[in-house]
Amino acid sequence: MPLHTASEAAADGAADPKALRRALGTYATGVTVVTTRAADGKPVGLTVNSFSSVSLEPPLVLWSLSRRSPNLVNFERASHFAINVLAADQAWISQRFAGPAREKFADLDWEMGPGGAPLIHGCVSHFLCRQHCRHEGGDHVIVVGEVKRFTHTDREPLVFLGGAYHRAAAHPGSGSAPGPCLQSQG
Repeated sequence: MPLHTASEAAADGAADPKALRRALGTYATGVTVVTTRAADGKPVGLTVNSFSSVSLEPPLVLWSLSRRSPNLVNFERASHFAINVLAADQAWISQRFAGPAREKFADLDWEMGPGGAPLIHGCVSHFLCRQHCRHEGGDHVIVVGEVKRFTHTDREPLVFLGGAYHRAAAHPGSGSAPGPCLQSQG
């Protein structure tokens, strides 16, 4: 298999953004909804799978936001945000927050967390963060937050791979320390 450079304009499709997206889609991720409050106090949020741990000392996490996002200004102005890690039965929440719906929080069980960031009930975990810094990242802004509070449960996480939702399952023969094995979620 030839190694492609993302910037080369080759006839083999290496510079094709869709091909790059498919290649990036081979990496399984969890699914989160990142939330904050707008200047007028309204809750805002969006589905994000670019969430990652950065550091334990101090406790830092990151996620990235498109420069074209209508929520960019809300997250740039916010002092706090929350990462809501979705459970396997919350794919509908991921879909709601991925789209342009105006009333994303309507009929949703949530509460305002410390610092004003909405916490969605039933999630696998929550990370309440104070804005630490932001970095330029091409067509995205990389947002780094310092974790101020967190919760976690034993619920099963929602997983995204190859453009579809999946469920994590113990790998056969893994013994007492199960590793993830994906099952498609229809």
